[in-house]
Amino acid sequence: MQDFKSGESPTMEAHEQKPQPKPPAVTSTVSTLVSQIVAPGDIVIDLTRMGKTSLRLGGGLRQDHEYVSVTKAGRLKYTKPNKYWVEGSQKRYIPNVEDVVIAVVVDRRFENFIVDIGAPGLASLPVLSFEGATRRNVPNLQAGSLLYLRVVKAHRDMTPELSCTDVTGKASGFGPLKNGYTFECSTGLARALLSRPTYPVLDALGNSLSFEIAIGLNGRIWVNSASPSTTILVSNAIMNAEFLSATQQRTMVQKLLQRVQ
Repeated sequence: MQDFKSGESPTMEAHEQKPQPKPPAVTSTVSTLVSQIVAPGDIVIDLTRMGKTSLRLGGGLRQDHEYVSVTKAGRLKYTKPNKYWVEGSQKRYIPNVEDVVIAVVVDRRFENFIVDIGAPGLASLPVLSFEGATRRNVPNLQAGSLLYLRVVKAHRDMTPELSCTDVTGKASGFGPLKNGYTFECSTGLARALLSRPTYPVLDALGNSLSFEIAIGLNGRIWVNSASPSTTILVSNAIMNAEFLSATQQRTMVQKLLQRVQ
């Protein structure tokens, strides 16, 4: 407490306020940055220029007030109507809502299954998240079972929650993956394999071979066919395709096919 003499007005100590740093100006429009390499800290979208347009931000992007900044290195990607994300080639998977993933059952609890999706922590799969599931009709999944699932909740401070149905409650291809062969790849390759148009290596393989495939954005791929040699060929072709051009991928598939004929 300070003492003041009569007639004197109290004085306040002046504190120098440091100006708040401003984010770097966005010199390019987001359309020119799509498919370009971006790095953490880059400002890619100025929301004040977007009007009332609603955006969906995927992995690698974060909103900071009126700007959208990059949180991981990779290429900025866009899909209609207004979804943006950063696609990088990495082993570590960070869950995002609506991602499709291949999970491994680790444990079973009363209300849910505990599964591994290759993320920093385990994920939860409610026992009632299967099509037609009831309290009396719960899937009998053992530890080690493989599942093709959809991410419905993802937050860095919460356990990811998965579902075995689409948004309408139908299985639509989700569910247990039986037999077959599972291997891992980078998350960048997994996303490329799920993109449209069909990735060249899958197009070339599909024109000559019959097989089933499930691709998880968590970098896991499941392949099944009537012949072990076909399963091995498909797996090898996919793993070798990541850094090849479209023409090189097709040539590589033709050479692999010639070896097994």
